[in-house]
Amino acid sequence: MTIPSGMRVTDAVTYFRQRGELRGSVQIVRTRSPDRLRWRSAVGFVTAATAPLLGRERLRVEEPVREVILDLPDATLRREVVLDARKVGLDLDRGEVLPLHTVGDLGRLAFMTGTDVSQMRRYVRLPDDFFATIDTAGAAVVARALAEFHRVRAHRLLLSLPDPDAKEPRQRHQVFMAERAETESDASVRWAALAKSLVAGSV
Repeated sequence: MTIPSGMRVTDAVTYFRQRGELRGSVQIVRTRSPDRLRWRSAVGFVTAATAPLLGRERLRVEEPVREVILDLPDATLRREVVLDARKVGLDLDRGEVLPLHTVGDLGRLAFMTGTDVSQMRRYVRLPDDFFATIDTAGAAVVARALAEFHRVRAHRLLLSLPDPDAKEPRQRHQVFMAERAETESDASVRWAALAKSLVAGSV
């Protein structure tokens, strides 16, 4: 396996992907020093390409990547790479990286953060058994996505309002929009808090 000298890890991974040599990409991420920017992005490229694979072909790529992640000394990077992979449908955690939670635990955390678990069920499978373990990575990814969704909605509403320093009083619909923006912002904070609670203990 040879690549142009001095090539960045993200470019090297892309080089092998374009050549249809996914295992070459895996070897690159295994040999390069891990960091939270380029190396994490490079692993993200590999996991995105691995997710659609099936059977032995998938295992030949998935297991080496999983081994690299489990060996990472940086617990935060290990967690984030696992969550990045889960976003594209690849589950690299078997209870070694993220804490195990039950349906009951999720309900308790949702109550504490003021979030609605039923909204999560639209995007991630949750067992009916109160004591059954959940897909922690999947639940955390969904909670983060909902937090971002509400954050963007709040931002858009605020941008549509007149300059807050203006002396003109707000019209009735503008007051409503401001209140809605505050509600959306609060929802974003609550979902972010749930996501953080789900992965707490993994760092």
